[in-house]
Amino acid sequence: MWRGRVGALLRVWGFWPTGVPRRRLLSCDAASQAESNSPHCWNCGGPWGPGREDRFFCPQCRALQAPDPTRDYFSLMDCNRSFRVDTAKLQHRYQQLQRLVHPDFFSQRSQTEKDFSEKHSTLVNDAYKTLLAPLSRGLYLVS
Repeated sequence: MWRGRVGALLRVWGFWPTGVPRRRLLSCDAASQAESNSPHCWNCGGPWGPGREDRFFCPQCRALQAPDPTRDYFSLMDCNRSFRVDTAKLQHRYQQLQRLVHPDFFSQRSQTEKDFSEKHSTLVNDAYKTLLAPLSRGLYLVS
């Protein structure tokens, strides 16, 4: 009960110990901020952006971030943007991503990370199903 208030007072008064990472408390605004294209982590406030190599986790606190709405299925699945797709590579990438973002691995995390995990997992499933079938892959390329 007092931990959040004491931490906030310590930060305001300048008594926060050096070397201790400062974690922002999750508020009502944190989930809405995570939905926007903010270049900062929703959990720790550290710099993070969709242009970084690891687009799923914050580099400072390793919290799962919101899915990037501008990312297409080919870049998500690490495939060339063409009709010909290596299905073995696609399946390997699908399994790799599901090991990273599947909701079962986030059962002990915050509700925000659980929600982001569900969104990421749904996005990965949709990308895999779309790129695996030739007809849906062609329609996705045309659109």
